[in-house]
Amino acid sequence: MFDIITDSACDLTLDTAKQLGVEVVPFYVSLDGEHYRKEGKEIAVRDFYQFMVDNPAAYPKTSLASIEDYETAFRAHAAAGRDVLCLVFTGKMSGCVGSARNARELVLEDYPDARIEVMDSTAATVTEAVMVENAVAMRDAGCSLDETVTWLEAEKVTNQIFFTVGNLDYLIKGGRIGKVTGRAANMLGIKPMILFKDGEIFSGGVARGRQKSFEKALEQLMNYLDANGGTPDDYRIIVGYGYDEEEGNRCADFHRQRRRGADEGKRLWMQTRAALRAKYPGAQCEVGLLQIGCTIAVHTGPYALGMGVMRRWKKQG
Repeated sequence: MFDIITDSACDLTLDTAKQLGVEVVPFYVSLDGEHYRKEGKEIAVRDFYQFMVDNPAAYPKTSLASIEDYETAFRAHAAAGRDVLCLVFTGKMSGCVGSARNARELVLEDYPDARIEVMDSTAATVTEAVMVENAVAMRDAGCSLDETVTWLEAEKVTNQIFFTVGNLDYLIKGGRIGKVTGRAANMLGIKPMILFKDGEIFSGGVARGRQKSFEKALEQLMNYLDANGGTPDDYRIIVGYGYDEEEGNRCADFHRQRRRGADEGKRLWMQTRAALRAKYPGAQCEVGLLQIGCTIAVHTGPYALGMGVMRRWKKQG
């Protein structure tokens, strides 16, 4: 048996993480660029989104967990004689892999026999969540740490996210799309389709309008399943959404907007399940629903929506 540690970029709620027996090392969030608070512990994701919607000209920032944060977590498990698997946010978008590995070396100085495996998940938000869920399933089925690491390293390449955003402002601000192109797309109502794979963000095409972008994301998921084989039951699939409807009702311009957040998330979740069950009538077609957290939202804005997928671990025999 081994223990599992991850970071708050996986977007599992603290209650869910507790139920899964997973420890979460939080990232830091700043609303003013100066004062940083721990995501999920010192600032709720709900409050973070409310700030973004109430202050559209402001661009919050996040900061990765420190070496000391990881060291504190690792040291407690090493002192208890527990092996650790630490799954961290993609190293291509953050330095948290290096922080965790440096923390491991500090702990090993005092506990040279400790076993601490730090893995770059090459994932984020919903796909980091499904990687954690796969690790939990393997741990609970009695797999060794070595078996779990080997399987996850081989299969993490299967994790992908197909999503869209409300507008391009945050991607422009982050330098992920040019100002002229982005502003023109905003004026024309064009929604960019974004593909996250191999730990990086890529263009996934465009769609005109919000509903069309939902349909495009679902089409991309179906194409993924066709290309990779099997049925939806061979994968873990989670729909991720941003700002939720209850908060949206408190916005003065809400009735001039499309229905947002959890409402849209549930709609896409239902559309996804229905489409999967129609195409694969013999499969259960389980689909999860998860709110995207602060770490990704600072890049995408409050209205990101899409789905993530990764191959599901199954016990053999």
